[in-house]
Amino acid sequence: MKLRLHHFDLPLRHVFTISRESISVQPTLIVELSDGEHRGFGEATANAYYGATVERMVADLRSLQDEIEAHSSSDPESLWDQIGLRLTDDFFALCALDQAAHDLHGKLKNKPLHQIWGQTLDQCPVSNFTIGIDRVEVMIEKLQEVPGWPVYKIKLGTAQDLEIIEALRKHTDATFRVDANCGWSAQETIDNSARLVDLGVEFIEQPLPADDWEGQRRVFENSSLPLIADESCILEADVAACEQAFHGVNIKLVKCGGLTPARRMIRDAKSRGLKVMVGCMTESTVGISAIAQLLPELDYVDMDGAALLSRDIARGATVVQGRCQFPTGNGSGAELFEDNLIP
Repeated sequence: MKLRLHHFDLPLRHVFTISRESISVQPTLIVELSDGEHRGFGEATANAYYGATVERMVADLRSLQDEIEAHSSSDPESLWDQIGLRLTDDFFALCALDQAAHDLHGKLKNKPLHQIWGQTLDQCPVSNFTIGIDRVEVMIEKLQEVPGWPVYKIKLGTAQDLEIIEALRKHTDATFRVDANCGWSAQETIDNSARLVDLGVEFIEQPLPADDWEGQRRVFENSSLPLIADESCILEADVAACEQAFHGVNIKLVKCGGLTPARRMIRDAKSRGLKVMVGCMTESTVGISAIAQLLPELDYVDMDGAALLSRDIARGATVVQGRCQFPTGNGSGAELFEDNLIP
């Protein structure tokens, strides 16, 4: 296999704000694996909260380039097992590599990944569209720019969170999900849940800091709404800890290291009676296309990352008013636009 790395800065349609940061441009790394005829693509975005930078990912993958290129393109999971031992502190880079290996594998097999995994597209959850924190009137404008989505995720963690939801509710009958990104206290979450349940909110995502397990268990016992772990569920070992503190888990491919561990986490979570969601970062269609292949295995999905961009770099799976339109290609179906390819 031949390894190529592509660095892009993805421009956003709007400044995107959550409880801890704001961004207008999203740096991302695209990993390309090629056998000379077929190209597989994977993605990992930079993320300050997790200490992930494109420069570090590039350096880590370059240091293992010979080992990666010597591996067979026919077994992405064994590549993950082998390279994962060397990238234990850079799961973002491992994710991009794993996605690319799966995409290439599917293209060589002439099948989409979900078919290789024995899945059909009969039952797929709809995605939410995310509204970042802003002035209430601006959040209303953002909501009105994208009508027709069945679910909206509202980022919270401000002094007027309930007022935000009340204001947005006047402009849509769609389901809401709220995500505090670790911005609430235990009592605040309990109190807010009692109000939000009457405002058409489906669940609360990661209300407390990731390490506040005592507070989270108290919320779990007293919340009026289901609770979904995000920052508290990063790696495979975290699923077990979430069983007694959350009703479900949000798995992010970049955080856990790619499709290989994500599918194990899905099986583990389901065996524990937890609802399963896969979420995205603000990312291109490359990463979204990988998530799309998991849809038949999920209860919920957040795959609007490419819809938040003003300019994409790839074609593949698209999300239109919450519903995934699957690509016709094999693997994940992702392809970089031709002007982004290295000959």
